[in-house]
Amino acid sequence: MKALTLKATAVGSLPHKNPKEAVDLIFNKFKEIPFWPQLAGVDRHEDMTVQYIQGIPGIKFDEKQSKYIYDAQSDEFFTELEDFFMDYESIVNEKDFTNLEKYAITKPYTSAIPLYLEKIKNGGYSFAKCHIIGPFTWGTSLCDSEGVCAFYDETYREVLTKGLTLKAIWQIEQLKKINPKITTIMFMDEPVMSQLGTSAFITVKKEEIIEMLAEVINVIKDFGAMSAIHCCGKSDWSVLVDAGVDIINFDAFAYSKSLGAYVKDMENFLKKGGYIAWGIVPTLDKDALEKTNIEELENKFEDAVDDLVKKSKGNIERDLIIKQSFFTPSCGAGGLSMELAQKAMSLVNEISFKLKEKYGVSD
Repeated sequence: MKALTLKATAVGSLPHKNPKEAVDLIFNKFKEIPFWPQLAGVDRHEDMTVQYIQGIPGIKFDEKQSKYIYDAQSDEFFTELEDFFMDYESIVNEKDFTNLEKYAITKPYTSAIPLYLEKIKNGGYSFAKCHIIGPFTWGTSLCDSEGVCAFYDETYREVLTKGLTLKAIWQIEQLKKINPKITTIMFMDEPVMSQLGTSAFITVKKEEIIEMLAEVINVIKDFGAMSAIHCCGKSDWSVLVDAGVDIINFDAFAYSKSLGAYVKDMENFLKKGGYIAWGIVPTLDKDALEKTNIEELENKFEDAVDDLVKKSKGNIERDLIIKQSFFTPSCGAGGLSMELAQKAMSLVNEISFKLKEKYGVSD
């Protein structure tokens, strides 16, 4: 398998209302690791907290609250639940894909995936990025009619974790049909991870999060893909390392030196072949994005690498970090103007090109 060294991709969302224009931009800017975009501007069902509900038992639209909720008490839910667990068993453990299409992502929950797959089919790509919402973020975002998070219902927490696993498998298998040699990089978007340990989730145990993440990660790897977790803030990076993820993606513009607080974990992570996906281009700070340039981004990256080497007291070699680094924006670009979103995509591409040239990395 080819290495990811200093390549570029992006996190997920774009502000486009035209799916073809969004996909064309992606394949123009990210020729090594293209991704499919979430386009909530096309349809609200493409919001990441809604996009993965197809086939998941117990989720329904509440007209009074005008949002999707989960209902784990109805007779209908328990009937669906039995079929769901049977499907999971046959798909995950027996590799029987008879019922996998029940867990597909189709319109109106995506407008871009069919265009993305068609583009992949027409190019010789070694990597392709896909994504799901992370189980912790989904479990704390989806609530019942009383406003209680799904995470605190043990049965429904398991449903969400297994459901997202099936969504990941469906994407991986779609790409395998096109090119059995392609390596899928499956990102889990976990923005709520930055709040772990705060008063908002004071009762949540690290072990619970590790167990959830590891379940999804292990299946992703079993199906031949790489696993990644995106968190657009500071986090307890030891949780991601202990869960066994292949790639850690974080906001490296605002929190460029946050990995140093977990230097021993990062040492183990990198020496086992883990990658850092540096979210070096600011998409959460519009003013910073307007003002930034390649020189600032390069300096910020180099300083962060030096900081990690220094804090490890030389136990992490600089060359190892460079070899196992690649680049993304700090978060999705869905909240940006078209102009700024395009600038962000261009900057990620440019920093990748410049540093590959600097370090003698060939494509």
